[in-house]
Amino acid sequence: MSFPLKSLSRDAIPRALDKADRYRFLNEPVQAESICLDILRADPDNQPALVTLLLALTDQFGRGYKMSDIQPAEILHKLSSDYERAYYSGIVAERKAETVLEQDQPHSKFLAHDFLKEAMAHYDRAAEIRPAGNDDALLRWNTCARMMNSAGVAEREQGDERFLE
Repeated sequence: MSFPLKSLSRDAIPRALDKADRYRFLNEPVQAESICLDILRADPDNQPALVTLLLALTDQFGRGYKMSDIQPAEILHKLSSDYERAYYSGIVAERKAETVLEQDQPHSKFLAHDFLKEAMAHYDRAAEIRPAGNDDALLRWNTCARMMNSAGVAEREQGDERFLE
């Protein structure tokens, strides 16, 4: 049985965005995702809703239940700013690294290294084109660098192709 969705009015979007942010802060990313999907049905190019949706999706990395099959890459392509695409691509890769590290498998330190290296490249790109006074990409890059320098993250040795995925 499928239930038809009810439509959100455009006037309700600012309040709905506030609710989505609140649900993210309460560690209820599925609720935030649902609200963002409602907002995007009413306003498909709503940039704050796209960002919140992207963050809600990455909040769900490593969790068993997912509401939808939306992938972060689908959302990244809809962001209108080159800076935001680079910055949030870094966030996605960094959160993948964190999720892999939380799994604490023998290959986690290698995969985390690869994801962190990818995140740092995105943050470098974002830093090059950042708005004046916005050093968010530098702060994230430093977080990744500290993680890379920790004992829990390691680069594969040359020729070691184990644990690529």
